[in-house]
Amino acid sequence: DRISTVEFDKSGDYVAVGDRGGRIVIFETKDGKNTADQHYSRNQLEQLDYVSLNHPEYRYKTEFQSHEPEFDYLKSLEIEEKINKLKWCTSLSGSLFILSTNDKTIKLWKVKDRKVKKAREIDSPHQLLSSENTLLSERSFMNEQGIPSFANGNHVESGANSIFPSQEPRSKIANYEDTAYARCRRVYAHAHDFNINSLSNNSDGETFISADDLRINLWNLEVSNQSFNIIDMKPSNMEELTEVITSAEFHPIHCNLLAYSSSRGFIRLVDMRQSALCDYSARIFQDEECHGSRSFLTEIVASITDIKFPVDGRHILSRDYMNLKLWDMHMDSSPVATFKIHEHLRPKLCDLYNNDSIFDKFECCLSGDGLHFATGSYSNLLRIFFHGGGSDEGATIEASKDPNWLAASFLSLISS
Repeated sequence: DRISTVEFDKSGDYVAVGDRGGRIVIFETKDGKNTADQHYSRNQLEQLDYVSLNHPEYRYKTEFQSHEPEFDYLKSLEIEEKINKLKWCTSLSGSLFILSTNDKTIKLWKVKDRKVKKAREIDSPHQLLSSENTLLSERSFMNEQGIPSFANGNHVESGANSIFPSQEPRSKIANYEDTAYARCRRVYAHAHDFNINSLSNNSDGETFISADDLRINLWNLEVSNQSFNIIDMKPSNMEELTEVITSAEFHPIHCNLLAYSSSRGFIRLVDMRQSALCDYSARIFQDEECHGSRSFLTEIVASITDIKFPVDGRHILSRDYMNLKLWDMHMDSSPVATFKIHEHLRPKLCDLYNNDSIFDKFECCLSGDGLHFATGSYSNLLRIFFHGGGSDEGATIEASKDPNWLAASFLSLISS
């Protein structure tokens, strides 16, 4: 199945991948005992202006089925299992927590490592233990109570009796292996009439928001049957609808602040302390130069598809169809930097509208130090920019199956 979303945790040690089939696959960094930078996290290395010569390598950890296809009988609507968004939560007692959502339902998953005892039966204790030919069966169990274990959701059964009918006495060798299993802790459902497009965790570690086209709801992680509607843009008459919500994000430091973007090219910053319903107490960020002379096509490409906060919370990074923009929290009249992505497509907007390419959505992300920005483009191209580098051109890297080539290109960008 095709990948629909990717999310790194804050440390960079884990990455979760969601696909259109409703699965979540989790990878973790390989053991770095022989590397020189083993005592530093990736964020610390970036703060120290240190560049690792080896690109990070991830290995498979576990996978599980997060969502299944559903059918809404009241609305006669099929709900597909595609994972729209993933968000890592605060890790507790060695366990990983991750939020996942499809169009309607949000789930909280707990991923935990557990020692699994595996017993191997051999024909005779006098044979060499290292010989693979002596392996007759493999049976797994998690504890002394005889509860069967599951490896990524599949029950492991022994087929020794059907393959080797011999009744000779066998010896057992037991060893312990680390395995990860996922368990659904909470299901947050029946709160959105439209498709969910955003999830964001609060810095308080207790709440999160979910956003669809017209509403933003506030949830408590421990309460799945109740949410608070804090933003509602649905008009009394749907014919008067002029814009929809495209993305929403909590401030990384101040738990009372959140920002959301709209299809009209606005970014609204709201303070939840001012009002229970935050629709009318927002501070609006808009590019006055772009909103001077507008046409039907320029309004479409001005729609903001994604916003992100850096770790310091001082700026907001936004992406529309044409540009990547960096906003200062203290200046809402214009962005402090504009990085052109699709300026060469401006003469072809009519053709892009006819084939619906003008409605394509692109996301953006920031590095741990908040100085490097990345976003996607067509033809497997990745655009990377450096704030304060003296040039807005950035670098263009083509996605390659060879990670060494990609890492070398990124290192050359940093050095230049």
